[in-house]
Amino acid sequence: MNSPVRLPAPMGLLIDRARPVRFHFDGQACEGFAGDTIASALLGNGRWLLSRSFKYHRPRGPLSMAGQDANTLVQLPDEPNVLADLEHIRDGLEVEGQNYNGSLNDDRDAYLGTFSRFMPVGFYYRAFYKPKGMWKRWEPLIRKKAGLGVLNLDFKPQYYDKAYLFVDLAIVGAGPAGLRAALEAANAGAKVLLIEQQPVLGGSLTYARFDIAGTRAAALREELLAAIDGHPNIQVLLQATCNGWFTDNYLPVIQHQRMYKVRATRCLVTAGAFDQPVVFRNNDLPGVMLTSAAQRLMKLYAVKPGQRAVVLTGHDDGYLAALDLQEQGVAVAAVVDMRAAPLDPALAAELQRRAIPLHLGSTVYEALHEAGMRHVSGADIRPIVGQGKVGVQGLRVACDLLCMSAGYMPVYQLLCQAGGKLNYDVERDAFVIDQLPAGLDIAGSVNGRHHLDNVLADATRSAGEALLALGLPAPALSDSVLEAKVNFPWPIFPHPKGKDFVDFDEDLQVRDIVNATRSGYRDIQLVKRFSTVGMGPSQGRHSALPTARLVAQATGRSIGETGVTTARPPFQAEKLAHVAGRAFDPYRQTPMHRRHVQAGAKLMPAGAWQRPAYYGSPEQRDPCMQAEARHVREKVGLIDVSTLGGLDVRGPDAAELLERLYTFGFAKLAIGRTRYALMTNEHGVVIDDGVCARLADWHFYVTATTSGVDRLYQQMLKWNAQWRLDVDITNVTAALAAVNLAGPLSRQVLERVCDDVDLSAAAFPYLGVRLGKVAGIAARILRVGFVGELGYEVHVPARHAEYLWDALMQAGAGLGIRPFGVEAQRLLRLEKGHVIIGQDTDGMTHPAEIDMQWAIGRKKPFFVGKRSIEILEAQPLKRKLVGFSLPQGSPQPLEGHLVLDGPDISGNVTSCEYSQTLGQIIGLAYAGAHQATPGMHIPIRVEGGALVHATVVPLPFHDPDNSRQEL
Repeated sequence: MNSPVRLPAPMGLLIDRARPVRFHFDGQACEGFAGDTIASALLGNGRWLLSRSFKYHRPRGPLSMAGQDANTLVQLPDEPNVLADLEHIRDGLEVEGQNYNGSLNDDRDAYLGTFSRFMPVGFYYRAFYKPKGMWKRWEPLIRKKAGLGVLNLDFKPQYYDKAYLFVDLAIVGAGPAGLRAALEAANAGAKVLLIEQQPVLGGSLTYARFDIAGTRAAALREELLAAIDGHPNIQVLLQATCNGWFTDNYLPVIQHQRMYKVRATRCLVTAGAFDQPVVFRNNDLPGVMLTSAAQRLMKLYAVKPGQRAVVLTGHDDGYLAALDLQEQGVAVAAVVDMRAAPLDPALAAELQRRAIPLHLGSTVYEALHEAGMRHVSGADIRPIVGQGKVGVQGLRVACDLLCMSAGYMPVYQLLCQAGGKLNYDVERDAFVIDQLPAGLDIAGSVNGRHHLDNVLADATRSAGEALLALGLPAPALSDSVLEAKVNFPWPIFPHPKGKDFVDFDEDLQVRDIVNATRSGYRDIQLVKRFSTVGMGPSQGRHSALPTARLVAQATGRSIGETGVTTARPPFQAEKLAHVAGRAFDPYRQTPMHRRHVQAGAKLMPAGAWQRPAYYGSPEQRDPCMQAEARHVREKVGLIDVSTLGGLDVRGPDAAELLERLYTFGFAKLAIGRTRYALMTNEHGVVIDDGVCARLADWHFYVTATTSGVDRLYQQMLKWNAQWRLDVDITNVTAALAAVNLAGPLSRQVLERVCDDVDLSAAAFPYLGVRLGKVAGIAARILRVGFVGELGYEVHVPARHAEYLWDALMQAGAGLGIRPFGVEAQRLLRLEKGHVIIGQDTDGMTHPAEIDMQWAIGRKKPFFVGKRSIEILEAQPLKRKLVGFSLPQGSPQPLEGHLVLDGPDISGNVTSCEYSQTLGQIIGLAYAGAHQATPGMHIPIRVEGGALVHATVVPLPFHDPDNSRQEL
């Protein structure tokens, strides 16, 4: 184990040596600096054993130092499975290891590794399902041994939220390619968002070496940052992860406790490439790490990663890393190059000048270890004699640090989510990405460019293409230089004793992947599911390429034909809090909003809208609601219904479209008439309702629920894209405002401001629609009655809304008109037994459950959901929405309270209020079909756990013959 050593400046870009931080790991006091991660601080204290592996409980230390592997999972007081190489330390932090029995140093379950031959790949599929019922005995033991952390059930939720960003160009990754592209685009006038996972800009420029002198990276980074700093067209998000790519460059970006929802006209991914491990025995020991990880430790955290190192490489970058190590006081015992020679002969000459031993055409066959396997102690170096084969004789070299890099794998996850394809370039032994959608591009290492000059030239090219697409001037393209091959073709050296890990997360060895193919799982997707390769936290970042190579060899196919498994979002594990955190709520006001405020309305949200709940003080909800409802029943009231969705459907096939979308028939609907419109989805589930008015042969006006109109509009467009009917669909919700004038005196009020429409019952019957002028405003007048009284909906252009409101209030002044709110409206509709879609229905409600069979056109050959409804109706009804009543003074059920059937739950209350009209509590609830007969009693559990026995009554509660609204 290394002694604690910190390197002098300029090493330690991310730490502040003036601010020491004290914390505890497994009960032991540790000290680091502000900016340290848990992993870097522990390594700075000489502590390399951070966790135990998932399956065999093998000791594990940092692999990537970039949060790209599961080797550093630790437990925090309020959170399990935290990546120690990403989580920063803070004073007083308590950290524990995970996945061990006893202590982290002396895990009593470490013996499991010796029984690996009895736990072959997929053994759990074949071992625990018989005899019948045995899984229930095995499951608790397996879950305990898996040791995936402990949840704190007393944890108090923290604040999470969302924000929205709109930019011309979003750049994912702020390495040399991302920085250059951002400058080129911003200088041309584009609004650029630069997204970077690390706490500072620069990417590989902050830790990698690009030349023998070791000066170019720092100089280039300084130059680029100076130009970016304060640039008015560049916004930077640090410690931010773009967690997915969705259509039209919609990017969810997580930064700390906020999720940014980014919409970009163009997107450029410059995320670089993943350093790839070499597969050999014990390649998972603490002290065995990726070459880039050792460089990160030194340059970012000033941690000396070892005293004596072996560098195993398949490309020239390994030589440069060896120079970094030596310059920071690490004795380089050997550079082991799997190739016959480096591409740049000057690198071998530099090693010779520095007296660093070089072994060409060789590999590490086995990592040696100290007692307890807690750290690497040496390397068994063998000559390579064939693909994956080594010589019998080798050289053992003592070391406490073994750095490895077989090449690079492009950061392909976001790009494959977007529809990009990974293709294997045989000449370069690397995957390349193509077939990207329009508006998405790549540059730099993710695009197979690794020479720094080529990275910068590719960035300039991609920025230029983005600028041209944005209509902005583009820079001249730079010439690229010869690109070096960076991937060794077969860095896999199986050992007869195993422990040659392909997937560190899942403890999968070479033989596990090969045996999966021998079991018949030849497709890479099936190999993944059978073996669990790539399913761990690193999601195949280091296992995808070697797995593809092994499966290709075992199945006799090419690596290109084999490919890698599908990449799905999220790119990195995200908390449910990010998804559920406080979101941006669209806030919309109706065109009559000012009038409601002036009248003293208590406002409530209805979808995105603000609507009057009632008119009066907040403490007087029930009296105000009851008074407003009584006034509508006895005289006349006016309610703003502008939030109703409105859709104009025009064209020769307008009637045909509605015939196919709605359950009722509309082909024969007469001009000047309306009809109730019920919509179901393909599963026969009720998803919306409204009123459809026929204004002309080819013109229908359809209303929809406040919260459902956007979804309904999308459904109409989606279906018509398939049907290709000759019809135009326009969402006119925001273009129109509407009021509902309701009550026995409503006709008298409307007659005073409407003289070009005959409003008599004979000329304008219930469910009629007329075009005319109200107070001089062109209007669509629908005679409908959601509240169960004589009523008229008046729809006018939104700009005339306040004038209409004022005119109707003035016309009705002598008749006692008063405004009423949503609470009274809902009470009135409840008395009439009218359901509210989304409140009295759920994601499984079909028409028969809510007595809507009358709204189904049985003779129609087709409508969306017809076949499903027929299947559902052929089955016994399991539940039904029923009306119920309780005597005045009974405990009042609330929405969501449970309906019981003995000890079982048979349904729930969906609506409930006291009705002064009826003098009793009334409501709607789902109950078992056998409980739905009027006169039966259903038990409802109310507040405090008490039971009330409600009486099932027929619907509607009030005016069953509709005499009041058909006046």
